[in-house]
Amino acid sequence: MEQVIQTFKRTDAEERIPVLRLEIDYELATLHDAMLEEDLDAMKECKNRLEILRKELIRLEV
Repeated sequence: MEQVIQTFKRTDAEERIPVLRLEIDYELATLHDAMLEEDLDAMKECKNRLEILRKELIRLEV
């Protein structure tokens, strides 16, 4: 039973990783725009979101 659960989680992770990378790309673009506008609040929000996405990506790739 445990192998079935792990297999399901693995395929779920394989589907999530490409979506997660797109989300990271979007946040990086948003951060770039915030930097150009010198919007400190938006930069902070983007950095926080990127940190969360980074941790999730690391967790899924292991």
